[in-house]
Amino acid sequence: MQMAYDSTPSTEREDRAWLATQIAHLNLIGGDLSKAEAYANGALALFPDYHYALGTLAQVRIAQKRYDDAVKLLATRYAAAPHAENLYALAEAFELAGRTDESQKAFAEFERKSLAETNITDNSNHELIAYYADHAHEPAKALEVAKRELDRRKDVFTLDCYAWALAATGDYEAANEQIQKAIQVGVKDPKILQHAEAIAQHVTRDHASITNVQFVTPARQ
Repeated sequence: MQMAYDSTPSTEREDRAWLATQIAHLNLIGGDLSKAEAYANGALALFPDYHYALGTLAQVRIAQKRYDDAVKLLATRYAAAPHAENLYALAEAFELAGRTDESQKAFAEFERKSLAETNITDNSNHELIAYYADHAHEPAKALEVAKRELDRRKDVFTLDCYAWALAATGDYEAANEQIQKAIQVGVKDPKILQHAEAIAQHVTRDHASITNVQFVTPARQ
């Protein structure tokens, strides 16, 4: 990505901004917040209010626990690109910032917009699954959407969503089977790895509970 950025003419400002944003994202998931911040800011210097860079910089701010700053960035991004998935990110930022009323309003509007596009290819089903599993606490709805999306595509992110929906219903064995399919290719996405760890802990705990059950033999009459 750095080679591509360096070889892109300076006159191609949007292309350079896109590449800088990708480098920022790679540094973010690699845990280097300083570099991620620098590249995201660099992208915005090249192309002001570039919505992809705003989203990545907001993720950096969330990692830094600067939630109100993340809200401002994501609100600007949503104004520029009013997609359902961008509204979901804004709703989560509101929640992290403790702005409950704004968060609930944004989540409700997100659900409405997401359901309107759920059956088309260009959808926000991944975010809708996360909403039902993590915020609305409606695991049956999360699993319904996840199954529908899995029929359409089986990339690692969809497998992760399906696994997380299964986990939300309490089916940790099936969830572990699906999340293993996602991570066996060597994916390093922190969210997928966090889900895998959480699911594995539940599986281990369930196995330990079964192992520790004490069976009492009835006394002979």
